[in-house]
Amino acid sequence: MASIRFTSAAKHNIARALLGATVLGSVFGVHMTSAGAAEKQPIDTAAVADHAERSRETHVGATAAQVLALAKSQIGISENAAGGGTKFQQWYAGSQRAAETIARDGGTRAEYLNAAWCAMFVSWVGDQTGARTQIGWDAWTVAHAKWFQANQRFGTEPKPGAVVFFSWSGSKNLKDINHVGFVEKDNGDGTITTVEGNTGRGKVEERVRPKSQVVGYGYPQYRG
Repeated sequence: MASIRFTSAAKHNIARALLGATVLGSVFGVHMTSAGAAEKQPIDTAAVADHAERSRETHVGATAAQVLALAKSQIGISENAAGGGTKFQQWYAGSQRAAETIARDGGTRAEYLNAAWCAMFVSWVGDQTGARTQIGWDAWTVAHAKWFQANQRFGTEPKPGAVVFFSWSGSKNLKDINHVGFVEKDNGDGTITTVEGNTGRGKVEERVRPKSQVVGYGYPQYRG
């Protein structure tokens, strides 16, 4: 079975071990994904291009402030001991996008229920605010970043509401992305304040991160 490329964390349970796509990593206070696993299968560029084209045709009604307000309202939500149990995982497992990413990566819907969920959190916020077609939706951070890149909306400037992609190694290569969240603000001292899912001990948290760990930023086309 092809491994599902989820995003940030290795989960301490049999289901995640069967995925064969993650490694343990807690030194940076976030659950991490193996970069090697991310390279096992090439991205479906045709699907990305199609998804990008559909995005260009849709206008979003949400503002960056509304998206950040919803993201921040989820702070404190935590996964269970098996690495699952969040509404973000449950929503994604039942979504149309899950069927598409299963076709791309292999696996089953049930495996998303205990999988690393930082990208699922970002995707859920986009869906709930009506901004999904501009924020994108995926369970794999690399594919999510490439979707922004395909839309020519990927860059290096932190902006409130931007989707921020991290590599703990400091790499600027999209294939090395480990984690994703939302930019809340640029602190002006080489750091950014973010709102992230599946961070710390498997929670939604507000974090301060060094820009040196940022691969790049995706820019949703918000209203206003």
